Amino acid sequence: MTVDEAKEALRACRDEIDGIDRRMVALLNERSRVVERIGAVKASMDMPVYEPKREDAVYANIVAANGGPIPHESVRRIFERIIDEMRTLQRTRMGAK
Repeated sequence: MTVDEAKEALRACRDEIDGIDRRMVALLNERSRVVERIGAVKASMDMPVYEPKREDAVYANIVAANGGPIPHESVRRIFERIIDEMRTLQRTRMGAK
């Protein structure tokens, strides 16, 4: 591979990653809108934001869906962070506990 071919290959891969990142942001925002609806229901029923059994079910679901190459533990850590941010969203925007 020449230097020019390597540069072009990197550019193409980076363009692909940029597109994937934009789709991921769109999906995270879609998930956030659902979380806002959940937060509104929880707030109206005076329910807590944190539901450990539900979070365990989410982790089981994403691990079952993971076909790699990301290890299950890594996917779980990523989702732990996503879920933490979603709880913050519920607490701050929806006034849930």
